[in-house]
Amino acid sequence: MKKLSFFFLSLMVLVLASCNDDNDPVNPVDSDNIAGTITTNVEFNAATPYKLDGALVIAEGGSLTIPAGTKITAKGGSTSYIAVAQGGKIFIEGTATNPVIMTSDVKEPGSWGGLVLCGKAPVNTGNGGVSEVGNLPYGGSDASDNSGAIEYLRVEYTGYVFTNEKQFNGVSFFGVGAGTKVSYVSSYKGNDDGIEFFGGTVNADHLVSIDSNDDGIDFADGWSGTGDYWYAYNSAKSGIEGSNNGTNGAATPMTTATINNVTIYKMGEKPWFLKEGAGIQTITNCVIGGLSDQSKQAYFYASEGDNDFDASRITINGVAFVDMGAGNTIKAVDGITFTEKANATGAGNGKSMPDWAAGWAQPTK
Repeated sequence: MKKLSFFFLSLMVLVLASCNDDNDPVNPVDSDNIAGTITTNVEFNAATPYKLDGALVIAEGGSLTIPAGTKITAKGGSTSYIAVAQGGKIFIEGTATNPVIMTSDVKEPGSWGGLVLCGKAPVNTGNGGVSEVGNLPYGGSDASDNSGAIEYLRVEYTGYVFTNEKQFNGVSFFGVGAGTKVSYVSSYKGNDDGIEFFGGTVNADHLVSIDSNDDGIDFADGWSGTGDYWYAYNSAKSGIEGSNNGTNGAATPMTTATINNVTIYKMGEKPWFLKEGAGIQTITNCVIGGLSDQSKQAYFYASEGDNDFDASRITINGVAFVDMGAGNTIKAVDGITFTEKANATGAGNGKSMPDWAAGWAQPTK
């Protein structure tokens, strides 16, 4: 791939730097305003600070490589976001000691958008749709679709309110395929969900959501994948929300989620919300707790009147209930069978932050 330093020497960058239209191609990228559309192969330089002021879209045929230690700072209070369209690719190459950081110059939840990926994998909302924000098409029939690779990424202060009905998550996966690698991703102080899957078949390991103003980690619309080592802490609503389909809870392909080694601790409402049919969920080695006193609801909760919810499709093997809160005794809704394991390790360290998240998943104090 061409290096950004080479791009800056070209006549093209002089022309593009004078353009303010976010739809203009940005091959190469103006580091002081990385808004526009990438249509070729672009590689950032970790030594260069990048400023985001608008939408940066990696279009079909384009790719963006972000090396370890790169920091991208969005203009706070704007619709700034980074999106990968169908056929585009992003390669985030952080490390445990040198993560890639996407943040805002205003250190408050909702200050900017977040990261959006759109793929061609199946969803159960029809042949596809357009992303909740950005209006990018997603979904299809390619379960192995590849949108790139993400490793050791932290997004901060995301969740900008796009309209009264639409709001950014920290990282959103729309119909993303199993050819995409997702490992070690953290959302810190987002204004909506930390990390959400809208259908697709991508697998994701070592996910962290801290201080989300909505759900910690959310999956819906026929997501069929495996999650391994997930840690959701202090979500304002659900720690984890798993749905099948908001319009038709029996829609196919049905959400089929296999979640291994997961900790959900502290939440404002429902610990694990089995929502809108819930689909098929298999949960192994789980630590769940920290609900406030007198909430009096199930830790594995399903809505009354959800006629598409089938408790027999929920399998929970080896769960430890910790710090349940005074007055809270219901561990799971009627019909769900589970096996308890008092010494379950969850994401690796019981209810506490796992060792594998140390040093990169949240800002150092």
